[in-house]
Amino acid sequence: MTTPDARLLDAVASGSYFAPHDVLGIHPGMDAEGAAEWTVRARRPLAKSVTAVFSDGTRVPLEHVRSGIWEGTRGGDLLPYELVTTYANGPDFTTDDPYRHLPVLGELDLHLIREGRDEQLWRHLGAHVREHDGSRGTAFAVWAPNARAVRIVGDFNGWDGQGHAMRSLGASGVWDLFVPGLGAGTTYKFEILTKRGDWILKADPMARFAEVPPATASVVTESSYVWNDGDWMARRASSQPVSQPMSVYEVHLGSWRPGLSYRDAADALIEYVTAQGFTHIEFLPLAEHPFGGSWGYQVTGYYSPTSRFGHPDDLRYLIDRLHQAGIGVIMDWVPGHFPKDDFGLARFDGGPLYEHGDPRRGEHRDWGTYIFDYGRREVRNFLVANALYWYEEFHVDGLRVDAVASMLYLDYSREDGEWVPNIHGGRENLEAISFLQEVSATSYKRYPGIAMIAEESTSFPGVTAPTNRAGLGFGFKWNMGWMNDSLQYIKRDPMYRSHHEGELSFSFVYAFSENFILPISHDEVVHGKGSLFARMPGDHWQKLANLRAFLAFMWGHPGKQLLFMGQEFGQMSEWSEGRGLDWWMLDQPSHRQLHEFVAQLNRTYRTHSALWARDSDGAAFTRLGAPTWNPNVVAFARRDWHGNSVVVVCNFSGVPIHGFELDMPEAGVWHEVLNSDAQVYGGSGVGNLGVVHASGDKRASMVLPPLGVLWLRHDPEAHVPSPTQG
Repeated sequence: MTTPDARLLDAVASGSYFAPHDVLGIHPGMDAEGAAEWTVRARRPLAKSVTAVFSDGTRVPLEHVRSGIWEGTRGGDLLPYELVTTYANGPDFTTDDPYRHLPVLGELDLHLIREGRDEQLWRHLGAHVREHDGSRGTAFAVWAPNARAVRIVGDFNGWDGQGHAMRSLGASGVWDLFVPGLGAGTTYKFEILTKRGDWILKADPMARFAEVPPATASVVTESSYVWNDGDWMARRASSQPVSQPMSVYEVHLGSWRPGLSYRDAADALIEYVTAQGFTHIEFLPLAEHPFGGSWGYQVTGYYSPTSRFGHPDDLRYLIDRLHQAGIGVIMDWVPGHFPKDDFGLARFDGGPLYEHGDPRRGEHRDWGTYIFDYGRREVRNFLVANALYWYEEFHVDGLRVDAVASMLYLDYSREDGEWVPNIHGGRENLEAISFLQEVSATSYKRYPGIAMIAEESTSFPGVTAPTNRAGLGFGFKWNMGWMNDSLQYIKRDPMYRSHHEGELSFSFVYAFSENFILPISHDEVVHGKGSLFARMPGDHWQKLANLRAFLAFMWGHPGKQLLFMGQEFGQMSEWSEGRGLDWWMLDQPSHRQLHEFVAQLNRTYRTHSALWARDSDGAAFTRLGAPTWNPNVVAFARRDWHGNSVVVVCNFSGVPIHGFELDMPEAGVWHEVLNSDAQVYGGSGVGNLGVVHASGDKRASMVLPPLGVLWLRHDPEAHVPSPTQG
C-alpha cells in the first residue's frame, strides 16, 4: 500500500483536486506476496474513528493519514462497502461512499457531449435520482471545461463542498459525482475553482427545478407524472399547423389571475379560453428567471420551469389538461441572450463559456445581457437540446423564439466600429443562422406537427422557408410590419384615414412571402403605449367600435392571430406584470359586449376554413375594390381548397355607406356571418338584414356600417325570402 504524498492529500482534503476518485474510494493493489488487496481511503475530518464495513461483513479499521484522510487495506475480492464514522461525544454515522462509484456517464455519452450532438442532453447532465452500483442516490454532472476543480454544495453538506469534490472526465469538460442517499428536494449548487484561483458559486445550468426566487439554488427533482393527452399528441403528429385554424391567446401567467398555481390555473384557463374560442395559449417564458419584471425574458434556468407556480409536474398537469380540452400550448423561448447574474450562466467557469468571448459579439448593450456563442458546439447543443426538452418533457406544441433579429445580425443595435463582420465581410451572424436552422430542423424531425415560431422584425429572407432551401426552417414568423402599420392606421381619427389607406393594404403585398402570425402582443400594451383600447380614437363608443373593426379585420386578414390577454375585453389601463387584469370591466355592459364579440369572432373564424386553410397561398386571396373605390374601405376575398369563399369588407370611416357597390367573386347570395356593428356587440345595428345579393355580373350593392366590418359567406343556392331575411 502506497500512501499519496502530502500535497496531494492536502488538495484532496480541501476538495480542490481535479481527480479525487484517484485517491479516495477503493483501489486495487498487491501485497508483498503478490496477492490482490484493496486500499480504501476516505475523507472524514474530525472523526474519532473510521471503519469500512464490506458486504460480506468484513470490518476494516482505517487509520488517519493526514488532513482528515483515512486509509486501510483488505485482501480478497472487490466488494461494496459502507463507512462507519465515529465522532467524539456523538453517535456512529453509517454512509455509502461516493468515491467507490464508477462514472454514471459512458464513453458514448461523453463523445456526444464533446461533439455537441447529444439531443437528450438533459438526461445526462444535471442532477438525476437513480440506482447506481447497487445504491440509490443522485448523480451530478456539469460541463465546466476551464475549471481547476468543482465541488457540490447544498443543504445536505451544510453548503461546505470540501467532502463532495467532483471528478473531471477528461477532454469532454464534464465533471461528475454520484452521491448516495440524496433524493428529490435536495438543494444544491456547484462550487467552481477558476484558473485564477477563485471559488465561484453557480446554479446548475441543466437543473430541472429551482428554488422560488429570490432564492437561487437548484433543486433535485423527479417526475412521476403520467400523461393523458395521447389523442391530442396523435392528432398533432398528423397535422400541419399552417393549414389549421390558429387563434392564440397570449398569457403572462403571474398576472392573468394573480395567486394561481399551475394546477389552480388549469380549470380557470380551460373554462375561459374555451368560452372565448381561442385555439391556443401562448405563455410568456416559463423557464426560471430571477427578476419578475423581465416577464421571463432573462432566463437563468433554461431547463427549469419557474417554481413560482409549483413543481414541474404541476406544469405538466396544466399542459395535459389544456390538451385534453383541445387547446394547444405555445411557450416563449429565449435563446438569444441571458442575464449576467453571478449565480447563472455568465462567466460560468471563470471566463466566457456560454457567451461569446469578444464583447463586440458577446454582449447585448440594450438589454445588459450576454449573447450565446453559437459557434461553440457544446453551447449549440445546450440550446438545441433545450428546445427538444420542452417538446419531449412538457409536450408543448410550439416554441415562439424571442428576438430572432438580434441573433441574425452582428450589427444589431451597434454603431460602426462596435461589431465584427463575418468571414465574408458581411453583417449576418452565420453561426446563429446555422444554429436556428439546426434547432428548427431537429425539432420538426423529432416532433412532427409542432410549430417553431420566429419573432423576427426585419425583412430577412426565408424565415419560414425549409432549411434545404437555405431557409431558417421556422413554421411561422410574426408579422411585425403588419402590426406596426395597422396600429399606426387604426389610431388615426377616421376623418384623416383616407390619406393613409396604404398602411392597411401594404401588408397584402408581402402577406404570402412567409407563413405569418399577426401579433398584438404584450409588447404593444406596455412602456407608455397604452392598452389597445386606449390607442383607439374617439369617445368610448367609438373606441369600442374601432376595436371591434380592427379585430375583425385582423381575423380576416391572411395569417394566424395572436392577442394579448385583457385586450379581448378592452382593458383600458396599460398592462403591468405587478397586478392582475381589470376583470371588473366585464361588469360594464359595453366591455362585456366586446368580450362576447371576440368569442363570436373566434367561433366564426374556426367554422369557415376559407379564413385559415390557405393562409400562405396568394392564389386563395383577392383584393376587391371595383366598381366603387373609397379610401376608407378595404375589401378582400378568401378561399379554401373546396371553393368556399368569405369576403371581408371593412369601413373604417365614421359614417355608414349606403349603396356601396362591390364586384364579388361569385354571383348569388352572400350571408352576413359577422357584423362588428351588430347591436348585440354594442354597435349601431347598421347592416344588410343578414344577406347581400350579387347579380349575374357578380355585382352587389350593400350597406357598410360605420367603423364596421362585414364577413360575407357565399351560398351557391338560391335565396328564398323570409320575414327575418328579406
